[in-house]
Parts: sequence; C-alpha cells; structure tokens
Amino acid sequence: MEYIARMDLLREVLAKEDISAMIIPSNDPHFGEYVPEYYKTIKWLTGFTAEAATLVITQTGAALWTDSRFFVQAESQLQGTGVELMKLKVEGTPTISQWLKENLQEGDIVAMDEELFSYQEYTAMVDDLSPLIPSLIEDPFDSIWEDRPPLTFNPVRYLDESVTGEGVASKHSRLVEKLSGELPFAYIITALDEICWLCNIRGTDIEYNPLVLSYCVVNSENIHLFLREEVVPSDVVSKLSSEGVIFHPYEEIGRFLRNLPKDCVRIYSSGKITAKNFLASMENIYQNGPFAPFIPDPMTGGVLSNMKAQKNSVEIEGFKRAYIEDAKAQIKFFAWIRENIDNGITEHQAALKLIEFRSECPDYLGESFHPIIAFGSNGAIVHYEPTAENSSIIGKNGFLLIDTGAQYTYGTTDTTRTLALGELTAEQKDDFTAVLKGMIDLSIAKFNKGTRGAQLDILARGPIFKRGKLYMHGTSHGIGHALCVHEGPQSVRMEENSVILKPGMVLSNEPAVYIEGEYGIRIENTIVVTPWQTNQFAEFYQFETITALPINTDAVNFENLDSIEKAWLEDYNAKCATLLK
Repeated sequence: MEYIARMDLLREVLAKEDISAMIIPSNDPHFGEYVPEYYKTIKWLTGFTAEAATLVITQTGAALWTDSRFFVQAESQLQGTGVELMKLKVEGTPTISQWLKENLQEGDIVAMDEELFSYQEYTAMVDDLSPLIPSLIEDPFDSIWEDRPPLTFNPVRYLDESVTGEGVASKHSRLVEKLSGELPFAYIITALDEICWLCNIRGTDIEYNPLVLSYCVVNSENIHLFLREEVVPSDVVSKLSSEGVIFHPYEEIGRFLRNLPKDCVRIYSSGKITAKNFLASMENIYQNGPFAPFIPDPMTGGVLSNMKAQKNSVEIEGFKRAYIEDAKAQIKFFAWIRENIDNGITEHQAALKLIEFRSECPDYLGESFHPIIAFGSNGAIVHYEPTAENSSIIGKNGFLLIDTGAQYTYGTTDTTRTLALGELTAEQKDDFTAVLKGMIDLSIAKFNKGTRGAQLDILARGPIFKRGKLYMHGTSHGIGHALCVHEGPQSVRMEENSVILKPGMVLSNEPAVYIEGEYGIRIENTIVVTPWQTNQFAEFYQFETITALPINTDAVNFENLDSIEKAWLEDYNAKCATLLK
C-alpha cells in the first residue's frame, strides 16, 4: 500500500542514523491550528487529514494519537495502513512515552524535528522518555517526499485603523508598557495571528486563515518583522516603517536571535518557540559567559495574546457587521436547501452553494474553515468534511448539521445551525431542546470579574447531562477579528483554563449532542463579554450575543423550556429579524 511504502522510506532514512523511532506532530514552526501543505507530513505518510494529531513511527510499527473530534475519521482513514489509533483522554490509552518505552529498548534514539517541537515540549520529552534518548534532527522529508508542496508567500495587505481600531505604534507602546519590567528585552513572537494583529497585516499563506508566514521580535524601540518583503506592497512598507517596524527576510530569524545582546532578556510569547530557534538565541550567550535569562511570557495565556483577545469597539462593530452579512447568505441557503431537497443534492454541493451565496457580499474573503455540512449519521462526526468524492445525499427526514464560517474584511464568523428535515422522533426533539437550553443558559449568564471559563461550562452541559448524554469538545473557543476562527487564550470547557474572562473577549457558544451512527445536533452562536453592573459586592459581566441568524424552532419541544428560556428565544429571533430587514 502507498502509505506503508512511504513510512518504510522514512524508516530507511532513520535507520541510516541509528534512529529507532520518530515523533511527528501536526505542527509547523509557528504552532498554529492549520499548517501549510509543506508541513502536512502525517497526511502524506498515513492519509489522515485532520489538523490535530501526533504520529509515532518505529522500525516495526506506528501509532497515531488524536482527540475525540477525529476518532471516527481516524478509524476510517487509517484502515490498511498498519497505524494503530490511540484515543486521547480515553481510559487505557498509553501516552506517547509509555508506548515508546513498551516498544523500544533502553538507549534507543527517538528523533524529533527541531522546527516542529517547542523547546519546552522537547525538554519535557527528554524527562518523559528516559531511558530512551531523544534527539533533535533536521527535517528528513525533503529527501523522500517527491513533489513536496513548497511554502507559499502571498501578497500582504494592510488593515487601516478604521477596521482595527488601533494603530501599530499604539499596540507596540502598550505591549512595551506591559513588558517594561524586563528591560532590556527581546519578545520573540512565532504565532502568526499575534504577529498579524500587532502589525495590522493580513495574508493568505495559510488555508482559511488570513495569515502571513512571519516571525517577530519586539524590543522597547522597534518591531522587527521577518517575512518575504517582496510580497509587501511599497505603500505598506512605508506605512509600517513609519510606525516603528523594521523588515528582515523570513529566513534570517535564526541569525538575528543568535546576535541578540547577551544582556537582553529573551521572552518567548504564548506562541512558543521552536527548539531550533531557542538554541540559536542562546548560542551567543553560552559562548560569552554570564547571560540574561530566557523566560516564558509573564502573563497567563500570553501578554500579546491577551491584548488581542480583548476586542475594541471598532473590532466588535466589525464582527456584528460580518454576522449580519453572513446571516443574509445563510437564510438564502436554508431556503435553497428546502426548495431542492427532492433533487438529490449532496452535502458537498450544498457547501458550494453556501459559498456562492456568501460571495454575493463584496467584502467576503473566503471561508474561515472547511464547511461542515453533515446529514444524518454524518452529523455525529464532529469535524466531518464533505468532499466531491465523499459526500452523502441530503435526505428528507432527520437532522442536517451546518457548521460554517467566513472571513470578511471587517470580521470573522462561525455559526452552527441544525435543521430539522421531515419527521423527527421524540428523542431527537428532546435532544435538540437540551442543546438549545444549554446554549441559552450560557448566553444569559451573569458572572463576577475574575471568572474562568471552566466555572461556566456546566451551564451549557447541564441540560445535556440531565439526559445522560455528553459532548467531549469544548463549549467555547475564542474567535479572532478578521483572523483565525479559533484563537486563545480564553475558552469555556470542562478542563481548567486559568485565563479569566474579560470584557471584549469574543467566544463561540456551541453545546452539542452526538449519537454515533444516527445524528448530531449542535447550535452555535458567538458571544462577547460585556460589563453588566458594579455594586458593593463585585464587578459583574454578562454575554452579548452577536450572531444575527435566527434559530429554527421546528425541532423544539417547548414544554422542556422554562419561561426565561422561551423569552430569550423569542426575543433573540425578533432581534435577528430586525437586523436583517
């Protein structure tokens, strides 16, 4: 089989260096959710296409670790490859270190690509793998991957303050103020969305994400931006230069880090830093005696990431405008679905039609993630992706789950609706209503300053728990402004996240029910943290819902909603109707 042959090619390369195994993450040097095709080595080796996995290959076997979103997908795509599926957070699943120790001998060498592991991850693996020996290596795939897709560097565009609400110099000044206790410092940024936000630039180097392949190093005087300057229009170069940005070639980041003054405090941002770049930044220090420390970001979740997460009023208005435009397209789409249900349309055809409707807006820039349009049992696959080759016909009875989002010049959207097509069972209606209750109950939450997302998660899960059911993914993720549809550091989920919720933070609100082999239900709005009231006890916040798409009530069992939930639903749909006139 093709994939087995490819893994054998890698084994041959490793064997020549006396390497017994290699750990391959679904990363690039910027540690983003989506990576360029150039770095999709797991896909090339195994055929597994999801964006979150770690593959381990030994000379005699292979295993892949992924989370619950991709269990069904992995079981299908890994068939016949000889790769064993390891289900994260499932009792009895060994860790990568445990599995390697069971399959290797003491002293065996385990390889890790120096550009795909953060230094922190690498040092942790050194401890975890003992008595095995971790070894950082250069990318081995160039020698075995014929026709490997090249890295692409596309034209960069600049976002005016009328869209961002703040100029680059102002953002730099605020960042320096927050880091001033570490002067002199070099704040090393690898996360592409942080760089794009700081420099008010956007691009198309990463699928679905308006990002620019780049690095950034900030000090008290300047922002040093590493990218392909030839793709930056001259007027943008002039504008950014006037705001304190100094341009460098993308490939020069290592040399720049090696030449940092030894008394400069090196700080790595929440985007982490590769083992390769960390060691480069320390090279000059080790050769020249005493040195300043290399420290992690001083703020939980990252200083820059927290700044980006708290949207200003201009950004929030951009979000609202984007959601109105998106709702207009989706309403046309829902009508098209119902009008064409007898014509044997597929999920993939439906996805293309929604893109067509969105494209009617001149400010539409593309989808913010692969459209998830899933009928019936496909809805139980959390990140199902219909394609022209693998797509079901949308039937006349059951649920059609539609989770899609778009990029507009002034905002990013992410919305899920589950349409009821034909007759439903009482069980299906009660499940739908439980998901709706959870979404509403989080929407109307009031909470005090200092609250963390994990403290609110039960509001969304509670009604679903009462039915003895469960969804394994988070309830809320952050959403970037004209940036990545998934961003941190904030979240609402069962697992603890010490980042507190602050005004201006934008999040999804998406409880769900999945019945494997039968159906999936998810209802998702976008909410923003806003002030509510301050009294003698505390400062309180609430959520404002900014999604403008009505919620269809065909599947609602109104007997299961209390009076507050009924009032919220009626009021929400009425507000949407007003916005969309």
